[in-house]
Amino acid sequence: MGHEVWEVGDAYEAYVGRWSRPVAREFVSWLAVPAGRSWLDVGCGPGALTTAALATAPGRVTGVDRSPGFLADARSRAGGPRTGFAAGDARALPVPDSCFDVVVSGLCLNFVPEPPRAAAEFARVTASGGVAAAYVWDYGDGMAMMRHFWEAAVTLDPGSVQFDEGRRFALCAPGPLAELWSGAGFDAVATRAIEVPTVFADFTDFWRPFLGRQGSAPGYVASLTEQQRTALRELLRSRLPVEPDGSIRLTARAWAVRGTLH
Repeated sequence: MGHEVWEVGDAYEAYVGRWSRPVAREFVSWLAVPAGRSWLDVGCGPGALTTAALATAPGRVTGVDRSPGFLADARSRAGGPRTGFAAGDARALPVPDSCFDVVVSGLCLNFVPEPPRAAAEFARVTASGGVAAAYVWDYGDGMAMMRHFWEAAVTLDPGSVQFDEGRRFALCAPGPLAELWSGAGFDAVATRAIEVPTVFADFTDFWRPFLGRQGSAPGYVASLTEQQRTALRELLRSRLPVEPDGSIRLTARAWAVRGTLH
């Protein structure tokens, strides 16, 4: 999709990265992995989930991502004696069979072509008795910042609906995630929602990340003329729920799935 770019960690951080960190911490807490285990973080991005995994005192965390820019950011933010990073595709992981106690992925699986191939790779590299788990944003209903954006965009440009993640990513719901995990051979499959507040200091704090060109909505904004961007910005400003202090208080929800390999 021409509007989709994921390469620059700082722009990603301003857009959704800052909200992904609390989700990663809650996700890792839910897994309750004992210390000393080996982790593989698939689609590690700039390192939010890798950083959360380090809080469990793991033996080692290995991050894999296709983006050189994200890998550089991950090394900068989470590099150390217990981490390593490598370029790789979730559908063909560059690691041996059955070599990780924990295989995880944060906010990535919906962007992987052929998710069943990725899930099969997760099963291949998970050790017997190990756990594999992932989480994705609930683009259809749970990401309020994006829902407000796309509803305004479609009002002005009905054709923009084709770029709306809520329509594009059917995987981002508990049923499809559970089916994906069961189909890959995992047992004791469970799903849960993880919801975090997304509080913007003011409208500028809300709007500025949409100018960063990282992701579908910012990519769409970059494709507009200045007049079109202004119209979209002002329609959003008129629609968002603004508190008396000028802040905008929304929520973001992710769906998580986990399973074990016997």
